[in-house]
Amino acid sequence: MPEEIYYDKKDQLQIVQNSLLPDETVFAVYDGKDVGTGFIGLTDRRVILQDNSFAGGRVAVTSIPYSKIVAISYASNASVFGRFTEETTVAIHTSHGTYEILLRGSEKAKHTHDVILHYVVHG
Repeated sequence: MPEEIYYDKKDQLQIVQNSLLPDETVFAVYDGKDVGTGFIGLTDRRVILQDNSFAGGRVAVTSIPYSKIVAISYASNASVFGRFTEETTVAIHTSHGTYEILLRGSEKAKHTHDVILHYVVHG
């Protein structure tokens, strides 16, 4: 029985599914809240980011193999009452730079963080 795929928008899921390698499995596709990043996709082999603000008004889809990720973090601003906000940023650090995406909801950010961490640590 196939595992459930978590996603926010069906069209974003279809973009990721159409770019899968043979025998690659998608776990989740979450919509980005910030202006530049369209979405983040998580598979069993890589992270897929869509950047809607690529140079020249183009849209870029970037794949980052887990083996190239050196660190993963997520951060949420605490409100004045000490609770976390519903917007949480996930940062993916590689030797060539950092990719950030603002997600809707801390649970999506935690899931994204945990999946990436699993593949970075366990290869």
